[in-house]
Amino acid sequence: MAFPITRLRRMRKSEPLRSLVRETHLTPENFVYPLFVCPGTGVRKEVRSMPGVFNLSVDEAVKEVREAHSLGVLSVILFGLPEKKDEIATGAWANDGIVQQAARAIKREVPDAILMGDVCLCEYMSHGHCGIVEAAPQSLGAAVASPPAAATEYEILNDATLELLARTSVSLARAGIDIIAPSDMMDGRVAAIRKGLDEAGLANTPILSYAAKFASGFYGPFREAADSAPQFGDRRSYQMDGANFREAMREIELDLEEGADMIMVKPAMPYLDVIAAARERFDVPLAAYQVSGEYAMIEAAARNNWIDRERVMMESLLSIRRAGASIILTYYAKEAARLLG
Repeated sequence: MAFPITRLRRMRKSEPLRSLVRETHLTPENFVYPLFVCPGTGVRKEVRSMPGVFNLSVDEAVKEVREAHSLGVLSVILFGLPEKKDEIATGAWANDGIVQQAARAIKREVPDAILMGDVCLCEYMSHGHCGIVEAAPQSLGAAVASPPAAATEYEILNDATLELLARTSVSLARAGIDIIAPSDMMDGRVAAIRKGLDEAGLANTPILSYAAKFASGFYGPFREAADSAPQFGDRRSYQMDGANFREAMREIELDLEEGADMIMVKPAMPYLDVIAAARERFDVPLAAYQVSGEYAMIEAAARNNWIDRERVMMESLLSIRRAGASIILTYYAKEAARLLG
């Protein structure tokens, strides 16, 4: 029936009524809290472009996980800042790598925490790219030890990178990482990682694939936090073109065929349509990453008193949940959990 019989405002006149008919709900269990782990002791260095986000030494990371856990945020994802970088990302797969150290320490102190390990090589590569770099065809076979003069002088080698990704995944799982989360966007990485885990006796370790990761301007602050900016060129030759919706569906489908247990869309708010379509099409757990640029914009606007910070923070998270993501990676995990009570 139409107005005046039908009046949708009837169910909006009070908070109890609005709560009664609310369709989408956030809980702390929905959140995954990203942490940046660095060498040292007692280190808590704020990221300039991400107020309230810190590079943390292992002991400080343990404290963060313990606090998040007490608020109901049961999952964290770890990113590492190694002491040294090289052309084969040794710090990513070394037994004593920074994330491996953090995983062992966290599991000792907070054994029930769900630890996700970001599997990408950019933080560990001297050149900042997500895979092995090779010089241009005229000098094929030579690894790039210093930045080439122009973007045409190098190539990111897909197949050669897969072995390092698998090796990193096995190392992380052995250190106590519960969920392997590859974010590199190399073709075939999920199959390579699944094979590596299975052959290492880690068949029960699930994979959360960054299946549709777009080449985005929203990653800028993260690259400061993780010290992972590419030293030359960009990542558009392997991360997705933001114009391609149908290709995103293909990427997701291929990763599931290769053995992914869960999928992720990144960034979140600029790609809510992709999240919604993935939710309709694929019957697997779906994650979305509210990335550093999304966080930084909210923080900057709030500091200028242009927005209500808490309200916009919660509204942004609700929009991601409403689009269909049951898992939300967000730097607001602790704060949102406190507000949800």
